[in-house]
Amino acid sequence: MATLEKAVVKGLAEDKGLYMPESIKPLPKEFFDNIDKMSFQEIAYTVADAFFGEDVDAESLKKIVYDTLAFDCPVVPVTDNIYTLELFHGPTLAFKDVGARFMARLLQYFLKKNGNDKGNVNVLVATSGDTGSAVANGFLGVEGIHVYVLYPKGKVSPIQECQFTTLGKNITAIEVDGVFDDCQALVKNAFMDAELNAHMKLTSANSINVARFLPQSFYYFNAYARMKALGKADELVMCVPSGNFGNICSALFGHQMGLPIKRFVAANNANDIFYNYLQTGEYHPQPSKATLANAMDVGDPSNFARIYDLYKGDHKAITSLISGATYKDEQIRQTMRECYAETGYVLDPHGACGYQALKDLLQPGEVGVFCETAHPAKFKEKVDDILGTDIEIPQRLQDFMKGTKQSIAMSKDFADFKAFLMAE
Repeated sequence: MATLEKAVVKGLAEDKGLYMPESIKPLPKEFFDNIDKMSFQEIAYTVADAFFGEDVDAESLKKIVYDTLAFDCPVVPVTDNIYTLELFHGPTLAFKDVGARFMARLLQYFLKKNGNDKGNVNVLVATSGDTGSAVANGFLGVEGIHVYVLYPKGKVSPIQECQFTTLGKNITAIEVDGVFDDCQALVKNAFMDAELNAHMKLTSANSINVARFLPQSFYYFNAYARMKALGKADELVMCVPSGNFGNICSALFGHQMGLPIKRFVAANNANDIFYNYLQTGEYHPQPSKATLANAMDVGDPSNFARIYDLYKGDHKAITSLISGATYKDEQIRQTMRECYAETGYVLDPHGACGYQALKDLLQPGEVGVFCETAHPAKFKEKVDDILGTDIEIPQRLQDFMKGTKQSIAMSKDFADFKAFLMAE
């Protein structure tokens, strides 16, 4: 048993497990009856109150939510029965902006509440792409908090890298000679090291932290509301491109609260561990494979444990609600080309997995919404090469690219990482 404050400040439990809410409050029928008339912020505050209202006073929680959601996430039609939920209208043009901004403000709330807002909390975050930029920018300049972003050398896009290596101030970028799983292992091992934890106060801003992944559920309530306003929510299927599974996990929490989505699809790239679990009932982590959709290159998704726990390990219950799909790079390229040629919509490689999964798995009468998790300009080199386009880079991304790279080279050996932190 832990308080919300402990779960947010600690990130990972002492037994190496992930924190889970003790209970999940169902939302009233009236909320869903009227949700299509509510704004994104109003919807999010109602959901946040159910998650966090016992631990955060109403005025502070409302301010956190409204500050976090200073942008919209529209639902856009792609075909007659497939829509996309564009999650890239935040500061770093990626879906993780909401969770990162919410967590930064919630952590700051707890520090100030205890008179410890200058208390030097150290946030460790492993990234395969967008997590690092969202967390770095969400925490940039926040007093009393220092962020260390660990990322795999040569395995994030140049624009993604610019978004967290050029900031300076309280953000330190660490370039790990390995893959994402190595970065994630360094973070987890740091939390388990008694000497290191005695030396400095550590927490995580990966989706292992409840304050990072739970707010992402706001997206799915908003998607339902917008589709209900269009009269297309009765047979609604949500498809989520999935890597570490925090995003779809938050959607499943929303479903447990009463969100009337018919079923979910987890779309994977060639890292098909969860897809194989759905087929066989056996979970076998594998070394991650480098793919076009690099932010989903995860071979041992942390949040699988939460999904497994949410449904008490019942494989039948999980597969009755969640379907899977997996696509190799050439399939992703083909999907991007076909979608652009047929509809004019520009998919990024991650969204392409979601779009294709709906094309393959939607049943008659169903309407599908897939998450477009990042602006295609964040993968400009890949997208332009595949589509023969010259995508315009939004000004926000251009501003990042003008900065000077500041990063620290690191091996994947935990002893080296520990020595670095102990010297801080």
